[in-house]
Amino acid sequence: LVPPRKPHLKAEFALWSRGARYVVGVDEVGTGPLCGPVVAAAVLVKPPTRKIKGVRDSKTLSAAQRERLVDDIKTRSLAWGLGAASVSEIERLNVRNAAALAMRRALRRLPAHDHVLIDGQKITGIEEHIGPYTPIVKGDASSYAIACASVLAKVTRDRLMANLAARHPGYGWEHNAGYATRDHVAGLRDLGVSPHHRRTFQRIRAILEGDQLAFDLDSEGSAD
Repeated sequence: LVPPRKPHLKAEFALWSRGARYVVGVDEVGTGPLCGPVVAAAVLVKPPTRKIKGVRDSKTLSAAQRERLVDDIKTRSLAWGLGAASVSEIERLNVRNAAALAMRRALRRLPAHDHVLIDGQKITGIEEHIGPYTPIVKGDASSYAIACASVLAKVTRDRLMANLAARHPGYGWEHNAGYATRDHVAGLRDLGVSPHHRRTFQRIRAILEGDQLAFDLDSEGSAD
């Protein structure tokens, strides 16, 4: 097996060397699940910084590893912020635009910053809201600041979905976080669609229209 990539500080040091002292990493989670909000985190790293051992793309970490790291990330960063976009906003804006909105809300919780590193592709129109930024494809695996944000966002959303699971048992959200797993699909079959499901998603729309093929385990979206 190929070991997970360790994020580095090349992008951050390049910006610091050009005078951008306050560099923020941003990532979001929750675009793929069938329910729940999209959550974004923004982490302002110290210039220069010593990396926290174990921080990497949150998808390559276990839940226990993420929980062990999240307090250190909060304590050792200059600042951090969280933002979310609700199910109704996802349905109104589409999930990608809602994710961008969650990022903007996370960034608004930070003090002034010079540059933002964002995981993923270029986001049309976001620069006017957040200032200079650099999109990095698979940035959560390469940029330390983005990796920190990915861990914080994932832990926050998983905790939120566990709280929702206590109020809406039977879908397995406490461990599947809303993805189209076998137990989640079984819950949809037995309990129907909850107020927290994304009704504009093809799978949920098909269930509401009575299409039994929607209960196949063919994923609506990829994991974050």
